[in-house]
Amino acid sequence: MGELILLRHGETEWSRVRRHTGRTDLPLTARGEEQARALPPLLAPRHIVHVVASPAERARRTAELAGLAVDETDPDLWEWDYGGYEGITTADIRKDRPGWYLWSDGVVPGDAEHPGETVEQVGKRTDAVLARVRPLLADGDVALVAHGHVLRVLTARWLGLEPALGRAFALATGTLSLLGTEHGHPVITSWNVPADPTA
Repeated sequence: MGELILLRHGETEWSRVRRHTGRTDLPLTARGEEQARALPPLLAPRHIVHVVASPAERARRTAELAGLAVDETDPDLWEWDYGGYEGITTADIRKDRPGWYLWSDGVVPGDAEHPGETVEQVGKRTDAVLARVRPLLADGDVALVAHGHVLRVLTARWLGLEPALGRAFALATGTLSLLGTEHGHPVITSWNVPADPTA
């Protein structure tokens, strides 16, 4: 059985300054492109049979620069919809909501393009992704190129944990992680590995 290869996209300007970036479609920074170009050596030993990317430009560009041909884009791999917190940093949110924590306190509704969603809704999306890609693992590895929070939730669901326990899996930009099995049980086999030696 193959493994799930999780690639978090390279740096964007908003990720650099820690602004919540859900559905806003930003390009990679120059450093983000460098991070993506550094990924091929980590991918070279893998037998990748299928590549799925978020529809976001930053994810698709990361896949391209990493030398991966995207077989499909999946809207269920979009980042968490941060609603009214789109584009805002945690520090700024805490000015009005002291102690606010995304994983337990959630988001407030935004405009029509950013209505917001709960961690449980993100969990349902990642459950759907996992249901679609699990059968493909019989033939080799499957790469998922997406975003920090959605991949953290997906990891929790792979492990059979509630979606909010994704909070335990910090994930930097331009990194590779692996989800596999041990004696038939889901495990993390590698986590948050930077290809960029300066990361």
